[in-house]
Amino acid sequence: MKMEQEQPKEGDTGIRLEIVQLPNRGGINNFDASQLSFEPQSESSDPTPTSRNGSSKQAPEKKLTLFAFRQALLEKSASGLGKLAFVWATVVLLGGFAITLERKDFMFVTIILVIESTRIFSRSHELEWQHQSASTLGGAGTYSLRSLQSSSRLFYRAVSAAVNPFSVIRRDGDRSRRPARSNRAVGSSRDDSAVESTDQRTWHGPDVPLLPYAGWVFVSKNVSRVLSWLQLLSALACAALSLMRLIQQDYGSVGPESRNRKPALNLFYTLALAEALIFLMEKAYWTWRILYCNLLETVSRECELEEGGIVSIRRFFYEAYAKCIDGSVFDGLKMDLVTFAKELLNSEFRDEQLLGAQVLEKFVNCAQFADDTLRKIGTSTWVIERLAEMLNWKNPAEEEIRRCAAEIVSKLAGKRQNVLRVAAIPGAIESISSLLHSGKTSNMAPHKMSKRSDAADGTNYDFSVFNLLGLLILKKLAADHDNCWKIGNARGLLPKIIDLTSASKTLLRDDRAPDSQIRTVKRSLQVVKMLVSTTGTTGKFLRQEISEIVFTVSNIREIIQNGESHMVLQKLGIEVLKNLAMDDNAKEKIGSTGGITKLLLSSFLRPGFTEEKEALERLMGALTKPVLQINASRILRNLCAYSRAESSDHVGRMTAAMPTVLKSIMEAKEKLLEVSIGLTTQICKLMDPDEFAEALKQASIEETDLVEKLVRTLEKYTFPEIKVPRIRRFVIEQAIWMMKSNRNSIQLFKKFEMENLLGSVAETTSQLECFHIFSGSVGLIQHSKPLSSLLEMALDLMIDS
Repeated sequence: MKMEQEQPKEGDTGIRLEIVQLPNRGGINNFDASQLSFEPQSESSDPTPTSRNGSSKQAPEKKLTLFAFRQALLEKSASGLGKLAFVWATVVLLGGFAITLERKDFMFVTIILVIESTRIFSRSHELEWQHQSASTLGGAGTYSLRSLQSSSRLFYRAVSAAVNPFSVIRRDGDRSRRPARSNRAVGSSRDDSAVESTDQRTWHGPDVPLLPYAGWVFVSKNVSRVLSWLQLLSALACAALSLMRLIQQDYGSVGPESRNRKPALNLFYTLALAEALIFLMEKAYWTWRILYCNLLETVSRECELEEGGIVSIRRFFYEAYAKCIDGSVFDGLKMDLVTFAKELLNSEFRDEQLLGAQVLEKFVNCAQFADDTLRKIGTSTWVIERLAEMLNWKNPAEEEIRRCAAEIVSKLAGKRQNVLRVAAIPGAIESISSLLHSGKTSNMAPHKMSKRSDAADGTNYDFSVFNLLGLLILKKLAADHDNCWKIGNARGLLPKIIDLTSASKTLLRDDRAPDSQIRTVKRSLQVVKMLVSTTGTTGKFLRQEISEIVFTVSNIREIIQNGESHMVLQKLGIEVLKNLAMDDNAKEKIGSTGGITKLLLSSFLRPGFTEEKEALERLMGALTKPVLQINASRILRNLCAYSRAESSDHVGRMTAAMPTVLKSIMEAKEKLLEVSIGLTTQICKLMDPDEFAEALKQASIEETDLVEKLVRTLEKYTFPEIKVPRIRRFVIEQAIWMMKSNRNSIQLFKKFEMENLLGSVAETTSQLECFHIFSGSVGLIQHSKPLSSLLEMALDLMIDS
């Protein structure tokens, strides 16, 4: 899309601008109204929403919730039978028939009750240890002490506290216990030292030492294994004892006082046997699904969580199982991984926050789950707030959490319905701005900054990743007009963006330059381009603010001058300058920056030219090249229209291009025809009638043929045309010049009934023909003369003759 000016008013300076819209990236469409063009753009309807990519098959985690439901059903059935057997033994057998029981049965019942009590105790604690240990597993699900130490859960806390009761009051640099929901603004910085100081003065549940100097008790790699084996042995013993007594049936002599002894004991042993068998069935089902069918690994693989995902899957399963056990057996069926991960984000513990962020980050990057995940995140305001808060976390220990949060927000902002939701979060723009910190002094070229810079505490911190993610988020947010205003008003954000456009000669000409640095420059230029191309008062404000930053134009000059091997960067830089030139002050800054004009012409023509004369010759030569013909015609037309007096000698040479332009008029159509006639109207002002006649002769064109072509063009476009909104104006201007220069031309125009056509044009004029350029469907710069006055002048010339 391109822009030009014509018929300058007094005191105006000429400028030629061109905007070429790059292909859409990242799923965000630049709104039409933000693009300048020579033709108005009709308001297009919103793009068809992308359909959900969710697979038709059920979510993989449903296998886990169903397994948890079945396990809980078996567990509660066994527990119910166990309770019934316990009540029957204590109330009926031991309480009502103790004096009539044989010594053997009394011992068997007592032993079975003890065994069952032990199993129930072991089972309840095993579930707790399994649940707690699920969050202490390493990346591959191993039980290494190192992975336990990275956790904040019960097992390692108990071990540490038992070994050294004073360890809990030491400063733990890796510990992060903060209120999950605070009243401070999202963008405000956190006082981590204050949070940790508070932790040091209070006991935390898992940190309380259970037994002093008893660390050896917890040497086992997994306490739940001991409890699990204890349950298994208890169940086997219970089943064996019960089955043996049911087979033996020697309950003593039968008398009046013991007539109910046998059925009572048979019922008790049957209940105990049934409970033990159901529990063994539960254990067998557990072993088959978990160990032999690798259920957790299968679900992790289907969720595309990669190797480390087993930790999250295991934790999710135990959460679902615990809900089925603690409440209704159906409670766990209501769980899903996305909701589970969202809840982990709100945890007080860093390892849980990391698990939640990693799951969501994997899902938003997975085609199968992305749409559903983003929908659930986008409809939860508190989750967006939490993610925006995480963007501002600068503690090196939280680098991975911050990166995952930035990745999620970048995907979230890619959905049209979420763009406003993200920007509406108080402090969100400021948090995004914190991602653009580059770890270097202002305007230092990126190649001078290492990929990882030293943080305040000496830990290496990767700034380049966050720079790219921050720019990507801003790029997607800038697709909305209101967000552009917020970006422009965010304190210190625009200078950060401009700072990232800095690229030194060394970086641009280094074939081995890190790709991340080139991508950072490219993405920052894309953001600037979107901001300066915004329409209305917001666009005017942004162009002023960006042009006021002293490094804007100079950074782009370096890119145009040294970026021969990075043409995309050069193109983006030129587009930024083109849009900035809409502002008068910015136009002056561009013109006063040394070498800019020469570099722009060099980019259009060829590198290395030094003389203005050579530039004009190259432009005229471009009139014969189809790829450059339209743009070259527009540049030459503006040079003719806006050249100063001191450049008149150079401009005068353009009359030599008249034969070529006349040939284009006779052969071209639509846009090329429009710009060719427009160029002719300007070149004619530099020549007399004799020179014009000579140009016609050199082009082997008769004046009658030219007049007929102009008339037929006017006849074809009986109504204003969006694709060529100035063609009727240019035809009338050319006709006026020809009739003024040679009165014989008036007769030729009358011969082809030009007068009637002018009357028809007068009845169909519109605002479409009154502007030089358009922004979407809005006209920006009006022509100095209205079309109605040109029509009146042409009609007067024809009538007076």
